[in-house]
Amino acid sequence: QSTYVTYFIPTTMHRKSDHSFGSPIEKDIKIDIHDIATWPVLLQQNLSILNHDEKNTVKELLTLGQQHLFATWDPPGTNDDLKHGLFVQIKELNKSYTGGLAGYVKNARKLLASAKKGENPFEGWRPEVPTGVKLEPVTEEYVRYEQAGIRELGHCGFVLVAGGLGERLGFSGIKVALPSETVTNTSYLELYCSQILHIQTRYAAAGMQLPLAIMVSDDTITQTTELLEAKNYFGLKKDQVTILKQGKVPALLSNSAHIALASSYTLDAKPHGHGDVHSLMHSTGTARKWKNAGVRNVIFFQDTNGLAFYTLPAMLGVSEILQLDVNSLAVDRVAKQSVGAITRLVHADGRQMTINVEYNQLDPLLRNTISPQGDVNDANTGLSPFPGNINQLLFRMDPYVKVLNKTEGVMPEFVNPKYTDATRNLFKKPTRLECMMQDFPRLLPAESKVGFTVLPSWVCYSPVKNNAADAAAAVASGVPSASPYTAESDQYYIFAELLRRMGAHVNTEAPLSILGITAYPAPRIVLHPSFGLFAHEIAAKFPRPDRIRISANSTLVLEGDVTVEHLSLNGSAKIVAAPGSSIIVRANEEFGGLGVVNSGHVLKVIRPEDSAHGRKPIVDSAVVELTEVDRMRGYVLECVDMCFAATGAESKASFAGAVPMQLTKLGTGAGAAVASEVYVFNGQKLMESQEAEPVYEEEEERVYYADEDDCECCNITACLVPELRRTQKEPQEEIYYEDCTFIGYFIPELDPNMY
Repeated sequence: QSTYVTYFIPTTMHRKSDHSFGSPIEKDIKIDIHDIATWPVLLQQNLSILNHDEKNTVKELLTLGQQHLFATWDPPGTNDDLKHGLFVQIKELNKSYTGGLAGYVKNARKLLASAKKGENPFEGWRPEVPTGVKLEPVTEEYVRYEQAGIRELGHCGFVLVAGGLGERLGFSGIKVALPSETVTNTSYLELYCSQILHIQTRYAAAGMQLPLAIMVSDDTITQTTELLEAKNYFGLKKDQVTILKQGKVPALLSNSAHIALASSYTLDAKPHGHGDVHSLMHSTGTARKWKNAGVRNVIFFQDTNGLAFYTLPAMLGVSEILQLDVNSLAVDRVAKQSVGAITRLVHADGRQMTINVEYNQLDPLLRNTISPQGDVNDANTGLSPFPGNINQLLFRMDPYVKVLNKTEGVMPEFVNPKYTDATRNLFKKPTRLECMMQDFPRLLPAESKVGFTVLPSWVCYSPVKNNAADAAAAVASGVPSASPYTAESDQYYIFAELLRRMGAHVNTEAPLSILGITAYPAPRIVLHPSFGLFAHEIAAKFPRPDRIRISANSTLVLEGDVTVEHLSLNGSAKIVAAPGSSIIVRANEEFGGLGVVNSGHVLKVIRPEDSAHGRKPIVDSAVVELTEVDRMRGYVLECVDMCFAATGAESKASFAGAVPMQLTKLGTGAGAAVASEVYVFNGQKLMESQEAEPVYEEEEERVYYADEDDCECCNITACLVPELRRTQKEPQEEIYYEDCTFIGYFIPELDPNMY
């Protein structure tokens, strides 16, 4: 029996003058798949150059209504190699999608029809606030959860979703090669690998390797593998790192799921979304292999969030205590903020699931069900009751593998076409099916436990998503900038704030606006994972935090087995204990040390005219070439003087501004596993202090505010400059507003009229 299909008008695959794609008009031209005479003429002419497999692919495409793909072919003998290349691409696309192109087109037509009708994907579902735990770092409750999770650290596997290039940020490389901060220029990939290595060394059983899988794309696989090879996998073993390459899916021109062409012999293909990571974990056998090797938990994380792992023990503790199969790390969210919300959905038939609901879907869902006002803040907290999803997920391995075996990791899909008008017939540009990794709970059985862990963003979430212009626009609209500048600032801030909460005296430099983005540029504190990664580890390295004094513009880098008994820092210092040695820091003048005083680091803001020419004045008569990293941030960080004390081979390292310091050897101490050489660092003064040591008073309470409005009744916020997400440690003048109980700290650097 002959199979007939409708012929799609070939000219409508090109962009028309009204900038729309596709067409609602289709000619009723019937094609008999088994009668070549009914095929497009240009395709008939080229059949002689096609092999058997290519002809079968042609039949499949014709069956799917994709005749337009051959409408602009040249006669035989012209561009034949490109024609064969098209079939190679089609074969790859067919293989990378579960169900092949036939399944893709079928799913696309169903989803596009639903989108055209405007159907509600949550019809019959009622939203509720899900089960979870909200924690504040360095509190008794936090410590309890952290202690509960410590025993699970040595049984973790890690999945980095790193498919992105940095082009949109103004960076020509892969995003994981970006420096997380510019004091040490540690890349994100190096940071993640060194953190995993630290967890493995300290918490895993002897011989146990904690595996890392990295999902890459065609665009990033070469640069990612070259970076790993060049840096010897940053200390990890090659066989503990798995590369998962994500495929692409065809872009679509019309509601009939006609495939778009990038050129006459190349399909327009786009990423399918990070939800593919689950099917790749299954199809490559990675998840099953990890489970058999003793991995009990798997953590999925994003490519440029340098704060990803600092709260991992607490998150593991929440999963252990609540016995969660899926645990989403979340942050406080204000109503209508452009971030997805963790939501429990209850269906009229009794079904329940806890999933991420995108912000543009949450408001209408709430309006149609439980809240006529839609997505609004809670009157008591000033925050949405639905926590914000940051796409960091913790799965228990056993149920994860069981679901993968049942579903092959195929995630629910969605389509989001941009229509030209209300008829929803024409697209502004080609669309495609997408899937998201956070939708995995949709695949879980009804008895599964899904929850969340909410933590302040300063301790767990500060990604690099926007270039400077987009970041400034985000700030102007009241949204966190997610810029290279703020991500670097937060990379320093987390350690400064943890030390403050432990009782150390750490000053904060005045906020600085660069390229329309405001953040705290200093103090710059960098704690290498080998020094301490988690709050309880860092606390053990500062046994007397009350004897720590760090001035506002100081820079401190600590690496290896270093214990800071007392320190007065007004400048820059880097202290590195090589493996097999330890260093004790006794460098506070009040307690017998010298202190550290030098010129330190200087942040030089790039002027617009400098950036345009790729050059930046460093001193009056000197210039240096600007890098992409400099231009992305809008500044250059110059090291003038830095006290440098190190043991072993590290002591021979050199860098701009380094002033080497001799250590005093105490002798040999008995470590946990091996004896180590013990040294003392007493400090180094290159100049008299230019900044008086700050005097601190006890604070009864420190209040941390959200990214946007905290007070509904008077619309006053602690974050008038949206990037100022934290109050300063130093006591400030308190302000009491008559309209409410809001209490803030006056920041003198800001215009008082703003208050």
